[in-house]
Amino acid sequence: MNYKFDFSSIGNYLPVLFSGILVTIELIAVGAVFGVGLGIFCAWARSLGPAWLKPVVAAYVELIRNTPFLIQLFFIFFGLPSIGVQLTEMQGAMLTMVINLGAYSCEIVRAGIQATTKGQFEAGWSLGMTRFETFRHVVLIPALHRIWPALSSQIVLVMLGSAVVSQIAAEDLSFAANFIQSRNFRAFEIYFVTTAIYLALAIALRQLLRGVGWWLFPRKAT
Repeated sequence: MNYKFDFSSIGNYLPVLFSGILVTIELIAVGAVFGVGLGIFCAWARSLGPAWLKPVVAAYVELIRNTPFLIQLFFIFFGLPSIGVQLTEMQGAMLTMVINLGAYSCEIVRAGIQATTKGQFEAGWSLGMTRFETFRHVVLIPALHRIWPALSSQIVLVMLGSAVVSQIAAEDLSFAANFIQSRNFRAFEIYFVTTAIYLALAIALRQLLRGVGWWLFPRKAT
């Protein structure tokens, strides 16, 4: 078998490839910000929230963490329209990523909260802070500091997992790769390049999150 490599054939589709990269970056940016925000809220609810809210959040976390991301994506994009909730491909992909990351980051942040000593809570209350103010000013930042590496890794995993959103025709990087391959039939070349791009994106995202850690926790940089 004399297969001749031809990476130059990808050059004609560079705009499609760059468009897919931008969509992937947009997905992880929205997913990370809102997913971590949802995770922090859920971690507060499970640790310090009202009694009625804890089982609701626990059920959500267990449901998401014990079902495949792809099935969650299909349910949101194909299932919700059955009850009148219409979403575009990008909206469905973003919503799924937020919900998925929210559940995983909830447990990561909750681990950081549970590592907080009782004395820190009491110190906040002794200063006249409410439970929410104590959580925000005394508990949350040290908790995030403790779990930042694990949370960063989870965000990177969600970014890599976003490759399946092409299954609902969201035009991300994997969608672009599949499109190019269907046109030039150079499967090895395009998927080799796509793999390299995902690797570069993962490394860049990890370094960006490391920099955010240094900015958030200047005394003890993550």
